[in-house]
Amino acid sequence: MNKVFIALLLVTALAAIEGTIVSTAIPSITADLSGVDLISWIYSAYLLASAIAAIIFGKLADLFGRKRMILIGITIFLVGSMLCGLAQSMEQLIIFRAIQGIGAGSILPLTLTMVGELFTTEKARAKGQGYLSMVWGVSGVVGPLFGGFIVDQITWHFIFFINVPFGLASMYLIVKHYQEEITAVKRKIDYAGAALFTVGMVSLLYVIIDNSKTQAWFSTQSLLLYGVALLFLTVFIMVELRAEEPIIPLSLFKNWRLMVVNGLTFSAMSVVIGVTVYIPIYAQSVLGKNATQAGLMLTPLSVLWTVNAIVAGNLIGRLTNKRIIQMGTVLLVIGTFLLAGLLASSGSARVYIGSSLIGLGMGLIMPMLMISIQKVADPKQLGTSIGLNSFTNTFSQAMGAALFGMLFNLVTSTKIASLNKGEVQLNGAFAKSGFTTEEVSFLQTTIASGVAYVYLAALVFAGLACVLSFFVATKSKAQA
Repeated sequence: MNKVFIALLLVTALAAIEGTIVSTAIPSITADLSGVDLISWIYSAYLLASAIAAIIFGKLADLFGRKRMILIGITIFLVGSMLCGLAQSMEQLIIFRAIQGIGAGSILPLTLTMVGELFTTEKARAKGQGYLSMVWGVSGVVGPLFGGFIVDQITWHFIFFINVPFGLASMYLIVKHYQEEITAVKRKIDYAGAALFTVGMVSLLYVIIDNSKTQAWFSTQSLLLYGVALLFLTVFIMVELRAEEPIIPLSLFKNWRLMVVNGLTFSAMSVVIGVTVYIPIYAQSVLGKNATQAGLMLTPLSVLWTVNAIVAGNLIGRLTNKRIIQMGTVLLVIGTFLLAGLLASSGSARVYIGSSLIGLGMGLIMPMLMISIQKVADPKQLGTSIGLNSFTNTFSQAMGAALFGMLFNLVTSTKIASLNKGEVQLNGAFAKSGFTTEEVSFLQTTIASGVAYVYLAALVFAGLACVLSFFVATKSKAQA
């Protein structure tokens, strides 16, 4: 069991690090491949593919077993990694990142499901989930630093090649040590449902991610994509109602206790995306930090998330998972309340304290959500249920980024445009670009105001998470 768990931690680390390791390699990648205007899609292609793959692989694992599907997922991830390292153009890299994202999207729900099955007691499961959360937290800090080291010492291509030996090692451990019993029954795959869901959600997520940057919400292209998403998702629901083995059983949405957990996931992760995107903007534009210093301001979030994820596992048995989640959401509310009060004159301390409290809160919340899913989901649909939660996790980040981006632009764009200075970079360079002292002060105040409104919206999400925490189930489905 220990060797299998090590394999799961290892493959989780690969998927987690790959989401952030490219950040420090972007300058080298664009210098080598050109295509600066396509930079955002290096991240977005990975995000899109991960979101879709999570829910589909969760269902396939219920049909064909965890072992087979996680090996397929790791294989896809490694093939995508090698292709990324061999990419000769930005377009190729984006396509290969999508392939890599499919593999990464399969890894998350399957590792969570397998940990739930490896450990028999709730306390042991909580500790296992805590270690997985720790891996994600550490990866958020280590990824960019490790990526920078590889780029400086070797070449950006190796940030992708480095995955291969570790991925193969995890596959070896799973093949040799993971034993799984699967009932031999005839399976019917819902190909139509998978295809309709993929097209519909890719269209919806694409327009959300793209418009979070362009704000062209009602352009002809956006309206067309809305229509495609609505059409395919409507037909998808009709198909799922008749399918023998639906890729997403609609009965999941009748399980209100499961929907409470998904609502909590959506709300909490929306807060996290607000922190990770807008603290660096505030740090550089208002506080005058450089990119490295701004990135380090996110360190308390990752480190304290990791610490409290372990603490959460040790609290099981002393407190219910519901109470632990409630404690986490209260910390989330206090942290976002502090950030919602940011001014141009606030300084670094308020940012550090606010992000630290949010990190502590998320460390308590996320492992307990996995425990809660295992309590309320039908065991035969556990993989699908966790896949749906993983999809909700990713979808909330796309939605949160779009909402916060729209709100930030509404608050700042008109005021910034009134200076008639053209496009203003949010890295703080305006302080050295011919602006007067008064104009710099005006820009700092305006940007700080925009960031504060973003965190006011995040406070609403934190409040919603706090309310939902009171409806988390304390008993398993079998006990209810």
